Amino acid sequence: MSAILELKNVSVTLDHDTIVRGVSFVIEDGQSIAIIGPNGSGKTVLLKAILGLIAYDGEIIWRPGATVGYVPQKIDADRSVPLNVRNLLVSKAHVIGKGEAEITQVIQRVGLSEPVLATPIGHLSGGQFQRALVAFALLGDPDIVLFDEPTASMDEPGEEQLYALLDRLRTEVGITTVVVSHDLSFVYRHADNVLCLNRSGVCFGPPRGVLTSKLLAELFDAPTFYGHTHS
Repeated sequence: MSAILELKNVSVTLDHDTIVRGVSFVIEDGQSIAIIGPNGSGKTVLLKAILGLIAYDGEIIWRPGATVGYVPQKIDADRSVPLNVRNLLVSKAHVIGKGEAEITQVIQRVGLSEPVLATPIGHLSGGQFQRALVAFALLGDPDIVLFDEPTASMDEPGEEQLYALLDRLRTEVGITTVVVSHDLSFVYRHADNVLCLNRSGVCFGPPRGVLTSKLLAELFDAPTFYGHTHS
């Protein structure tokens, strides 16, 4: 494998407050990376820095030619807007020069039904909208997709379905994934490496190697917050 993304001593300061401090790691092509941390630790801020949406110090090095998709945690959709999911996908396909075959492929890959495709985006359930956002991100065949807490608005069955989808994207399609998550069961089952963020420290490595009870207690000061089973 070759590196698709490398961070070297990356820090982010907003309004004179350092949110992310000294983060360094390498993501290899095809890997699944999880990012965990308590609220306010800078998980979303780091994703935005990686995407070039906010200023940062340090180095963020992409493999030449790498294409990137992004699934935000939440988008507030106006229920009065008549735009439906298919409209959304067709619009992006037109902009990036893709055709109906590519649209059909992402629809099938994500598992969007015809009724969901015809539903105005403001009337979708949280889980349906999240799947639509995943399809939108996949259109254009990205090499890597960044997910910001993709299951935040889902019930437990919906979470498991999305986790299975993320795993298929990596194992069957070969897409590198970076997933911000609060669910340690997902981290242990699906992540090759985990990045732990906190204002007071950072860790990176295989989940079963770095996520000890002692580290969680020291890093997060609330180990029960990440008390999911990982059998």
